[in-house]
Parts: sequence; C-alpha cells; structure tokens
Amino acid sequence: MAREVVHIPARRELTNRAAVKNKKVRLAAYCRVSTQNEDQLLSFENQKAYFEDYVVRHPQYELVGIYPDKGITGTNTKHREEFLRMIEDCKAGKIDMVVTKSISRFARNTEDFLRYARMLKEMGIGILFDKEGLNTLDGTTELLFTILSSLAQDESRSISENSQWGIRFLFSSEGRLHLNAKRFLGYDKDANGKLVINPEQAEIVKRIYREFMDGNGPGVIASRLRAEGIPGVMGECRWAASTIKGILRNEKYNGDALLQKTYTVDFLSKKMAKNEGQVEQTWVKDDHEAIIPKEYWNVVQLELDRREQFLRDYGLRTNGRYTDEQPFSTKVFCGNCNRLYRRRTLPRLNTGYSIVWMCTSYYEKKGVPGCGNFKLKETDLHRAFMEALNAVLTDKETYMPIWLNTIADSDLDPLRAFRSKQMMELAEYAPYTAFEATLVNKTLQRCEVNCNRTIDFFFLDGSSKQVQL
Repeated sequence: MAREVVHIPARRELTNRAAVKNKKVRLAAYCRVSTQNEDQLLSFENQKAYFEDYVVRHPQYELVGIYPDKGITGTNTKHREEFLRMIEDCKAGKIDMVVTKSISRFARNTEDFLRYARMLKEMGIGILFDKEGLNTLDGTTELLFTILSSLAQDESRSISENSQWGIRFLFSSEGRLHLNAKRFLGYDKDANGKLVINPEQAEIVKRIYREFMDGNGPGVIASRLRAEGIPGVMGECRWAASTIKGILRNEKYNGDALLQKTYTVDFLSKKMAKNEGQVEQTWVKDDHEAIIPKEYWNVVQLELDRREQFLRDYGLRTNGRYTDEQPFSTKVFCGNCNRLYRRRTLPRLNTGYSIVWMCTSYYEKKGVPGCGNFKLKETDLHRAFMEALNAVLTDKETYMPIWLNTIADSDLDPLRAFRSKQMMELAEYAPYTAFEATLVNKTLQRCEVNCNRTIDFFFLDGSSKQVQL
C-alpha cells in the first residue's frame, strides 16, 4: 500500500490551562506606577479602570484580581509586593493568564522579565502585553520580547539619568534643595519642602556641638544621650558615634547645603555610593536658617580634622572612649620611646591595688628589652596637670597678650583663637584646687613623661609647661 502523508494546518490559537478545560480564562491584571505624585496615581486609577473594561470587551476572560504596585520602580522585583504575590498565586493555580499594559509596566529589567516570563510559560500561563499586542505563549516571539524588554531597561536608564540631570540642574541654576531624607534632626519641612528649625531638636544639636568642643568624643556624647533617653529624629534612642560625627560634619546646620553627596552607581540595583568627585556637586550658601553659627561650625570642622590628624600622627585608632571618666586616655606619651602610656590597675600586697600609667613597651617582648621609663601614679599625673594648667592660667602677664593677639588674628587660625578664648575664660577663676576631668578635655592636647621624672604638658591654645615630680 502506498504511503499517504496528510498535513494538519497549524492553529494560531494559544492555549493555557483554562482553555484545555473549556472554562473561562482566569485573568489577573498587573499595574504599576513608579512614583506617588498626583499624575502617576491618576494613571494608576486609569489602568485599573482599563482592565475592568478589558474583561467586559473580552468575555472569554474572568477577572480574578488586580495586583497594583504604587510608587515602586520596575528595575527590580525586590520591593514589588503585589507582583510577587501575583507570582505566588500563579504557582498556586489561581491564575490562567496575566495581562498588563506594556512590557515596561511588567519589568524594566531584561533579566527579571525573561526569568518570570519563562517561569509562567512553563506553568502554561501567558502574559498579555496590551500595548504591544503580544502573548508570551507564542513561542515565536521570544526574540522580540528580549529586544523590547532591553529597550524598556534602556528607557529606565535614560529616565534615571534625565531625572538626576534635572535635579542637578535645579541645584546649579536655582539652588533648589532636594533632600532625600524625610526627616532631619533639628529641622522640619514646610509645605514647600524648605527646612525650618525644630526648636526642641535644635537644642539637642547645639548640645552635641558644645560637648564636642568641650573635649568629648562622639562615642562619649552618644553614650550620654542614650543614658538620658534623649530621642533621635524618629523618636528612637539609638545614638552611635557615627551618628554624632555625621551631625558634626553636616553643613546644613550652619545654613548651607552641599548637594549631590551621593550618586547612583547602578540604576538597576539603585546602589548608592559616596560622591568623591564622580558627579558634580553644588554648595548652596545660606539656604535656610542656621542652628549653628558659621564661625562656630567652621571651628568644629577644624577640631574634627585636628583629632583625625592626631590619630594618624601617633598611629592610634581612637581618641579615647572614656574621656569623661579617663580624660588622659590617648593623651599621655613616653618621652623616651614615643609610645603611648596606658592606664593600668596593679595589685599591691596587703593594700589592694594601685592605678598607674605605663609605657606600652615597658615589658620585654621576645627578648627585646622594654622601655626603661618609669610607672606614673595616676594621682601624680592629676597633681602635675593641675600644677601645669594653673601655672599657665595664673601667669596673665605672659599669656594674656598672646591670647588676645591670637583672637585678634582669628582668621589666621580660628581653632587656636577659639581655644585662646576658652583659656581666658578659665583664667578668670584660676587657680583651680580640685582635679576635674573637664579641664583636661577642654585644654590638654598631649603630655610627655620623661625619664628624669618630669612631664611636659602641651595645651590646645599652643602653650606648654613642664612639671617636676
């Protein structure tokens, strides 16, 4: 018998789980707007109304739900809760078909688009893109989908760049401030987005600046605020040293604004990085009312720089974590080997213990002889400091003209002028009889312990004094 070949023509009808069972196709509509502005939200409502009408015009569909993501970017799915819920419903067998306005509404990331489109296709679930008139169940269109999704991704990149350019243009041309932070310690925002002082929070900011210039480190200040239960900008009490340092460095407290401190590294992941010259910055002067006077703020920056340089010069990691309890921490050095002196508690026979300061290289290590400098009793250190400080403060004939000249030429060295004012204020009540940690924090830069049992004290105003033990 001769072989007979019969050709069966292809049908362009795309099938899914519902079509096989001759049931209405359970349709899920996905819509997304990327911002919360009025125009976008109106677009969102229009999308919802469109899909409701879409089902009326296509009786083969049964609308089982609308999955809306408001104010969410399409470059990744991480925070698109409704999108992810829709995918889970697809996996659970609740949905036969997905419809969305366009490819860009579904995803602006080519990788995400292809991954989810293929995932749903394997489950027999197609995605209808109304604007493009395409269905992912059509196997001949994947190349077209890849191209169109790539175009959507590139469009997102272009929108991101144009948005950044627009913001930077307003920065440079009009000085219009764009703050990413919704709340900012010490300030509120008025109806126009302008910074206005929050009086209660402003007092916290002033306190932080004041305590820092009194010689306390950011860690000590943070610890005090936590201990007192002082609330932060969001009402929490989670102060950290980094938070305090950020407040001290923030130019907005003097009324200015440095714009474009960070920039977007990758528009897909939205990863941000510190701007270290990669993007043009704009400094807006006198943008809003200041909490900290400019002159004072500038002095604080110089003090921050000085402490950071001090750490580098002496190879230290911190300026001291307990300056309120141990003000000499990281300020006492060995005049013999230039190493740091540290506070030690040593046991004493029948007398409990004694507190001394010792050179960190005092003991022998691996056969190398240790430093021969002596152990300094803490009581002797306290006494010697008070003697040195009082000697400077009471010698007004010598130091008062120096302080006054430094203050008069404050433009040359604003920080030293500030410290000179502090010394003049302290001199009014000198001599001091009792040791106070605050006096050390306010005045002392460092001291050197010499083998001949003398200590050289170097003060922040530039003066110095040697004391014999």
